Amino acid sequence: MKREIAKGLLSIGAVFLRPDQPFTWASGIKSPIYCDNRLTLTAPEVRLKVEEGLAQIIRAHYPDCEVLMGTSTAGIAHAAITGHIMGLPMGYVRGSAKDHGRTNQIEGKLEKGQKVVVIEDLISTGGSVLDTVKALREAGAEVLGIASIFTYGMAKGIQRMKEADIKNVSLCDLDTLVEVAAEEDYIKKEDVQRLIAFRNDPSDEGWMKGEK
Repeated sequence: MKREIAKGLLSIGAVFLRPDQPFTWASGIKSPIYCDNRLTLTAPEVRLKVEEGLAQIIRAHYPDCEVLMGTSTAGIAHAAITGHIMGLPMGYVRGSAKDHGRTNQIEGKLEKGQKVVVIEDLISTGGSVLDTVKALREAGAEVLGIASIFTYGMAKGIQRMKEADIKNVSLCDLDTLVEVAAEEDYIKKEDVQRLIAFRNDPSDEGWMKGEK
């Protein structure tokens, strides 16, 4: 499944790989990769593979799931479509509570004790999705884990998940993506190690010079 999802993401241009012209993150870190999984929503064939893949993850890893909760905003549509496929209710969690109306942070019906799976599109350092998990736990939900489309597999994100005692299962990861990208000539084979070096230590810009 990982390779199939990687091929799909690359085929629709949802992943931009630019080792020689890195992107700059809000934190100032230079990155050779930018992943925009929102583009899957406008590519029906790839979108179906993604949503069916998320449903497969949930059935296999979180069989007791009762509710899907998407992260705001990128996880909302994926939670809705996957929920439709599985016949499960869904909602979503805002980054913060509204300052008007009912001042909700969690949208959609959620009962205390319900078993929830969080749907996320992309995991890097894990900060935003863990904020979602925290909000759901504070509301009394039993969060079984996270189902995501793509993860960089960064050490900081993995450590944060461990500290929060939460499991994540992704459809695709950086290692698989760069392997497929090299095989299909999206990047040069010598760029594979540069991308992996970035993943291993994003703060070390040695990867830009090809240093390991």
